[in-house]
Amino acid sequence: MDLREQMIADIAARTGIDEPMIDRLVRRFYAKIRTDALLGPVFDARIRDWEPHLQRMCAFWSSVALMSGRYHGSPMTKHLPLPVDAAHFDRWLELFEETAREVCPPVAAEHFIERARRIAESLELGIEIGRAHV
Repeated sequence: MDLREQMIADIAARTGIDEPMIDRLVRRFYAKIRTDALLGPVFDARIRDWEPHLQRMCAFWSSVALMSGRYHGSPMTKHLPLPVDAAHFDRWLELFEETAREVCPPVAAEHFIERARRIAESLELGIEIGRAHV
């Protein structure tokens, strides 16, 4: 077993997180996003075929939660041009936390939520800085 496989196994053993749990979390979360009054229109304006987006988000959360290295991309680059502000990030985080608590056992939910908070903060700050320099 290489180092990455060992890391994934250790996180999975500690949290109970596995790829099927990530898939359930991502799909339920984005089902909520799509019907949300604030966030739905932002996504609807950009995503026509949801399955590739959901697959990318599963890879992203696998990389974030399990350190799997499945995601290769630049979240900041994708989010910079979006018409979003602090209210959007607050709502995103609210829906994510709610979904994680519904889908995951408590230890796994907290693992996801801690990372989601850091991601939201980082993206929100990066967008503010990016817009200030335009």
